[in-house]
Amino acid sequence: MTTAVRTETAAVGGDRHGTRRPAKVRKGAIRPEFIPPAPPLRGIGRLADWLRRDGAPAVTVIADPAVAEQPVTAGVLDQVRAAGRTPHLIVLDGPTGLDAVAETAAGLDPEGIVVAIGGGTTLDFAKLAALSARHPHFHRYLTAPQRSGFLVLPPALGPHVRVLAVPTTLGTGSELGTVACFSRDGGKFLATGSCLRPVAALWAPEATDTLPPALVADGVLEALFRTVSPYTGDATELPEQDAAVEALARRIVTAGYEVAALRDRDRPIPAELRLRIAESSGESQIGRINIGRSPYAVKCWAMANELSTTLDLAKMRTVAALWPVLWRHTLDGDARLGSAARITRLWSVLRAAVPALPDDPADGLLRLMSDWHIDRTVHAGPAQLARATTRIMRGWGAGLPILDELSATDVRALLDEATEPASGGSPAARGSQDQHGVRPPADRP
Repeated sequence: MTTAVRTETAAVGGDRHGTRRPAKVRKGAIRPEFIPPAPPLRGIGRLADWLRRDGAPAVTVIADPAVAEQPVTAGVLDQVRAAGRTPHLIVLDGPTGLDAVAETAAGLDPEGIVVAIGGGTTLDFAKLAALSARHPHFHRYLTAPQRSGFLVLPPALGPHVRVLAVPTTLGTGSELGTVACFSRDGGKFLATGSCLRPVAALWAPEATDTLPPALVADGVLEALFRTVSPYTGDATELPEQDAAVEALARRIVTAGYEVAALRDRDRPIPAELRLRIAESSGESQIGRINIGRSPYAVKCWAMANELSTTLDLAKMRTVAALWPVLWRHTLDGDARLGSAARITRLWSVLRAAVPALPDDPADGLLRLMSDWHIDRTVHAGPAQLARATTRIMRGWGAGLPILDELSATDVRALLDEATEPASGGSPAARGSQDQHGVRPPADRP
């Protein structure tokens, strides 16, 4: 999800040199202290010039095995050579936990650049490895004992990480985001900080050519979820940011229906549409639209993240199962989960783009997912739901701010409502925005 940057109250005005300080925002809100990313490079052919300007002495290419033999990786390697560098290729065909991060970091040049080609798991792995190489003590932040699933990294680690990200999936926006997910002690953690934003990103049609249409649709839904969740989860009125969210959400919904129409006709998703989806997803990650909002407004992500880990399901499957349930309870008056008025207002904007959607936002969200052919069926048995509830409360509730007002009983009831009883053995096979339909997914929540 969109990252929370520093959360203490900012000062007003300027110093004696005339330098403006950030405007005051309410305590606990996302501050307007962030450096927007550089515009992404458009096309692989621009990479060589960028590398020459950057002047890095070494270039390491970290690629997901699903795309290691694809044109996108071949094109990147050719561009590295054209820039006068000899690329060192690492294919992530094994574990991607913290031990693998440390092992990879040990072989990186701290002054070099890492070109990461893959989905969210690959990009996040590259970010953590590159930071570990540059900051020898960085690993201690990731391994420090804590029960919270949310890890805020200090500004002293820098404004970006020496990674040039080439995303091969849609929806995560990791190439422009200040977050990274990682596994530890059987759990999943979300690290956030400006130090995790890649120094550059590259969007290329070749990178998503092989992405199955179903994963394109999941990516659009993820971009929509990340865009609107802070808006609907925080009752604060922020006219400028609210207007930006509404406009972006409308563009994303329009793109989602374009994808659905093409899938219905068994037509490929054109490069131009995939690029628009990438742009919208990236915009939702930059952070500008959430200045002044609570960093703890997104309840659904925390629950869906732990449920997906417990059941070994794709994150967007559990998001799709839980999201309408949380909206229904919010609309029925549970203000702990969000703002009914803001959900209703947002939905009126989206219905203006798609008038055929139902008036009721929760029913409409279900209809939208059906129209987009989103699989939201989640089977879980009582023991699995009990484990998921324990994980959720340990990482995000029981005094921690994201789910502070919800009890374990509340969480379990929401999970019960969002899931169906387990039928037979294990849950449905896990899907992933990282796998391109080629291999079992890596460990991104």
